[in-house]
Amino acid sequence: MAKSQSSCAGEAPAEAVRIDKWLWAARFYKTRSLALDAIRLGQIECNGCKPKPSRPVRSGDELRIRRGSEQFTVIVQGVSERRGPAVEAQALYAETAASQQARELAAQTRRAQRLSAPVAPAARPDKHARQQIRRLLGR
Repeated sequence: MAKSQSSCAGEAPAEAVRIDKWLWAARFYKTRSLALDAIRLGQIECNGCKPKPSRPVRSGDELRIRRGSEQFTVIVQGVSERRGPAVEAQALYAETAASQQARELAAQTRRAQRLSAPVAPAARPDKHARQQIRRLLGR
């Protein structure tokens, strides 16, 4: 047992990292506790399996991340235990083309729904507008 612990401690820090730390370092979640909650709720898949928070992530792993209404499918390209600038975080993964297209399509759909939704008036209707509403409703 001591041998397995020492081999983990002897690994290079950039070889493998806990999945919760990686999600935080890659800026998918603002805090590690939010990343932990997402993993426990089953919103993260690693190579098709539901991981535990301590699962090591290595280069080449495929992650599916559900965050609100967004879904990402990314390939891990690098690992880091530290949360750095956004440019460094984006270098840790590559989003698949299918994932980018699906997210763009979902964003366009949300935009279209928002534009087609009725808009509340900016102010209360005045006397003339209330009369028109009554006529329209047949009262």
